[in-house]
Amino acid sequence: MPPDPVPVWERRFRAPTLQFPHWSPDAPDRCVLVSDESGSFQAYAWDAGSGARRMVSEEAVGVIHATVSADGNEVMWFSDDTGDESGRWVAEPFEGGVRREVLPGAPTGWPDGLALGRSLAAGVIADRDGFAVYVSERGGPAKEVHRDVDILAIGRSEYELEGFQLAGLSADESLLAIEVAQDGDNIHRGLRVLDPRTGTVVAEMADGVANALSAAAWSPADADQRLLVMHERRNLSRPAIWNVSTGERSDLALDLPGHAVPLDWWPDGSSILLVHLYRGRDELLRFDLATGSCIEIPIERGEVLGARVRPDGRVWIRRASGHRASRLLDDLGREVVAPERDDGVVDGRPYRSWTFPNPAGDSVHGFLLTPEGDEPFPIYLKVHGGPDWLYCDTWLPDVQMLLDHGFAVAMVNYRGSTGSGREWRDHISGDIGFPEVEDVVAGLDDLIARGIADPERVVIGGWSWGGYVTLLAAGLHPERFAAAVAGVPIGDYSRSYDDSAPALQAYDRSLLGGTVYEVPELVRERNPMTYVDRVRAPILFLIGEHDTRCPPDQATAYVEALRASGGEAEVYTYGAGHSSYIVDEEIRQWRTVIEFLLRRVPTG
Repeated sequence: MPPDPVPVWERRFRAPTLQFPHWSPDAPDRCVLVSDESGSFQAYAWDAGSGARRMVSEEAVGVIHATVSADGNEVMWFSDDTGDESGRWVAEPFEGGVRREVLPGAPTGWPDGLALGRSLAAGVIADRDGFAVYVSERGGPAKEVHRDVDILAIGRSEYELEGFQLAGLSADESLLAIEVAQDGDNIHRGLRVLDPRTGTVVAEMADGVANALSAAAWSPADADQRLLVMHERRNLSRPAIWNVSTGERSDLALDLPGHAVPLDWWPDGSSILLVHLYRGRDELLRFDLATGSCIEIPIERGEVLGARVRPDGRVWIRRASGHRASRLLDDLGREVVAPERDDGVVDGRPYRSWTFPNPAGDSVHGFLLTPEGDEPFPIYLKVHGGPDWLYCDTWLPDVQMLLDHGFAVAMVNYRGSTGSGREWRDHISGDIGFPEVEDVVAGLDDLIARGIADPERVVIGGWSWGGYVTLLAAGLHPERFAAAVAGVPIGDYSRSYDDSAPALQAYDRSLLGGTVYEVPELVRERNPMTYVDRVRAPILFLIGEHDTRCPPDQATAYVEALRASGGEAEVYTYGAGHSSYIVDEEIRQWRTVIEFLLRRVPTG
């Protein structure tokens, strides 16, 4: 039998992915999901009763955001022509027909959430002047009802699990909840409730300096104006219930070691659905409001990518683990929906949890994977983006690809990551770059001391903020790295602000303590460009031509400076934005990465 011409690593990328379905509250069998079965991520209409599925969108750069109307009659998605993540919300009848704009007359811009009711559609659109809430009633012209120069968002938090947006419009559509900057602080947000038809502020809640709030879900009952929220008053995230009509707030007591992230209500309002996140692994819980007891919903530990309660009380879940690609299941373990083709590889080696000390005396958590063979291994330090993100025990085809080619992989949840408390995440506010580098290098030192990592064959690589940390580390510790991979990086921080999307600009202002022009000394000290002439490692750059998170011009400026100082830079550019949602393009990028590494770092 001839060998398979497609290598295993590539077949992992080609295995189809189904994201968590959004269903209509009024017609729950009418669902919308995003899938890459066609070769790019697109929106699909799926009838859960009959099983019929139809691809609706045909976006050249793919689709990130898609949902279903509250009545189930339309599929809605965000249409972005270039991949710069700006565009417009569009809708098409569930069974096919003429497309329309969801917010007709609203400007083209960057989306920060969409809330759908039976008669209202409300969305936040950002432009260069700030953030605005637009509301359309029964498909009519959208009107701007609220605006701010700082962040406004509908149902957006650092834990963005997939599913129908439940935190925007109340069940009776009389109230709209939005997240707002708290006294100009775009990281520690407060909540504001509006009359969506007039924009009148009905209620507000904030927890004060350094404490963030986010909205999770309104009660499903029409006459019930309770909003399920998440707070961090005691460092770890916890659920609370805010009765907007009375102003009463009840913080729910939970004896758990990690974050408790509220997701949804049971239909009768008696219980709420929670994800408990601890050291990069999730468990799913049902919290009974009357008794205060938690019941674990049995699922394999890993990452919960999406979970919601169905009208019949069943829970649908999308979950993945380091050694197994995501599946859509219910709380009885039954598969809800599967890809229409099964021609990829969906398993690999499991993750090992790993802790080590950093120079500040903290215990840092991460995950470690080692290939077949004898220690010490060539090591790939995989640095996550965000920075307010984390590595979970989840399916990453690139990690398995690196293992296939003989690299150990270490993933560090450095200071600035989520998942270890507010204080850990906020450590880098006004102190960016150096702590992240320090933690990643401390992880490397730990693995060398254990005999796992070969100090002569060390690679550092990351995307987005991970690309920023990669370039900064390559300049601060030039002797440590044999090669580096910088995907859509920030190379010249001082040049990144003006061309960034509004939400990124707002985040930067709060993270740095001002714009790049207002804190020039901090930016100069923590800018990879400052240390470019020290870099010794050859670096592969991957740059999106329409990226508005890490704009291409500043990355190109770093490449030119590196080459001018005698450094080695290889550059791969692609015609999209921060990420590609085209399977072939993703494979081309990772083929470029592995070929670069195999030329630069011996694995035998």
